Amino acid sequence: MFQGKPHTFTFNQARVAFAIFYLQGIALDHYTAILHFNPGHPLFTNCQVFVNKFSFKFEVYDTVTKAERKLASFRMSTNKCFTAFVIQLEKEAYKTGWNYNALRFQLSKALPKHIHNVLRLVLKQPTYEGFKKLITQIDQCHWEDSSASLAMHSHWNVP
Repeated sequence: MFQGKPHTFTFNQARVAFAIFYLQGIALDHYTAILHFNPGHPLFTNCQVFVNKFSFKFEVYDTVTKAERKLASFRMSTNKCFTAFVIQLEKEAYKTGWNYNALRFQLSKALPKHIHNVLRLVLKQPTYEGFKKLITQIDQCHWEDSSASLAMHSHWNVP
């Protein structure tokens, strides 16, 4: 970030001020306490001291790792529509920089059994987009069958 704007962040104090803007919660409380009780602390003027102090005390926020952990735990429930699920999955995947092969593998792991059962019977799709389209068709058929079955058993169809 700082290398991208060398004129804006010429001085360490400007870098520290920029970083302080993003502090939240307990990290912000910690910063405020240091400011109150030790206003001459070098972390206010030296970016490296600031980074070392806060990295030591608080976890550095890593959006890629957070997104990868979230993706690893994603599972499509049997009562959820695939389209809504894949939008959430791709939103997190975008943050990781994964290629389509990795995304396809993770998507496959996240699918419910009823979709896997059908996927075993059809031709494998070579592309991620083709794989998504196939799953969308399978899911649509599943919901059409479910609604037809529900309609047959509902009290509305009693003669």
